[in-house]
Amino acid sequence: MMEIIKIISSYSIPVFIFVVLGYGYIKGVKVYDAFIEGAKDGLTTAFRVLPYMVAMFVAIGIFRSSGAMDILINIVAPVTSLLGIPSQILPLAIIRPMSGIASTGMLAEILKAYGPDSYIGRVASTMMGSTETIFYTLSVYFGSIGVKRIRYTLWAALLADLAGFIASVVICSIVFDN
Repeated sequence: MMEIIKIISSYSIPVFIFVVLGYGYIKGVKVYDAFIEGAKDGLTTAFRVLPYMVAMFVAIGIFRSSGAMDILINIVAPVTSLLGIPSQILPLAIIRPMSGIASTGMLAEILKAYGPDSYIGRVASTMMGSTETIFYTLSVYFGSIGVKRIRYTLWAALLADLAGFIASVVICSIVFDN
């Protein structure tokens, strides 16, 4: 099983790039020009969302520095340990819905401490790919179009995030024989 995963991992990105470029060529799209135009739009968007990002970083810094995250982890850890969820990934699970950059930093800390091929490293990496930065996404995208009432979007997104978190633990337990 691991050998198949290695083969798929090695070829998936180059094949994807080749397929996208080939499809663009067949459709007559000037791929390079489209890439440059997208890069310009990306920079414009980055400057527009910068204030939201700064506010999110400050809030996360306060949340971590105040000890509130440690208190929350201590409350949740007994339940998650009964379910077989490593307590080492709980900070990542809490921060991931808030900020992609902060959660990437936490992932780097986890990988440095436990290694990328450890069960904890694999669960954390899988969780990063299976969950979303909900609060960031809602504030930036809904804020940019002026939506003030998000209705059920937050609850649906939080449930999807929880499903991704649980699926990461279950799938890594099955695939990597923890």
